[in-house]
Amino acid sequence: MKIISWNLLYRRGAAAADVAKLIEREKPDLFLLQEAVSGINKLPGIVEGSFYTQPWKGKSYALGAWLARGEVETGSLELPFSKIPGKFPPRQAQILKFPQFSIVNVHLSHGQLLNRRQIRHIGKSISGPVAIIGDFNAVGPIILKGFKDVGPRRITHMAKKLMPFRLDRVLVRDLAWSGAKTLKRGPSDHRPIIIEINLETGPLTLSKFS
Repeated sequence: MKIISWNLLYRRGAAAADVAKLIEREKPDLFLLQEAVSGINKLPGIVEGSFYTQPWKGKSYALGAWLARGEVETGSLELPFSKIPGKFPPRQAQILKFPQFSIVNVHLSHGQLLNRRQIRHIGKSISGPVAIIGDFNAVGPIILKGFKDVGPRRITHMAKKLMPFRLDRVLVRDLAWSGAKTLKRGPSDHRPIIIEINLETGPLTLSKFS
């Protein structure tokens, strides 16, 4: 399964047409989106496939997932959040439940302690083989028992066009993978990332980063 994940940048970022061009060029099986605004709902009219959104209460953008073929069971998972007044409202993860494994689409909080809590919560809440993919907003290594960080090692985001970060990550548990890479940034301030998951059962394999 070839998966692309991209934070679109909800203010003047990538639109449905930009996502469609990337789909046509890279031909992924699954495309995960973060900061997708209402215009992204035009995507199924541009490229064939199934499209699922996970709106956030109080926000103008959402999580989204485009599937090239077939249908998938979807759900949401409430994540830990800060109760300090004025902080970002509660976030949810988008869950895609395939027969043999799950994919979790995330856009985690900026607080470094909080986003680690959110990652641990996902790991405990989802059983079986799983891949957590998306914008982690995490700086530095992520240590989660039973999981491997198999995303590309290159910078994926340039904050204020000055500070480089590897914010877009992939964590897997009990899944094999064959490669990961970044793509050109395009109209967003994040680079899309690609991960290829091996759906055959077997031990975890070494990843090929680029």
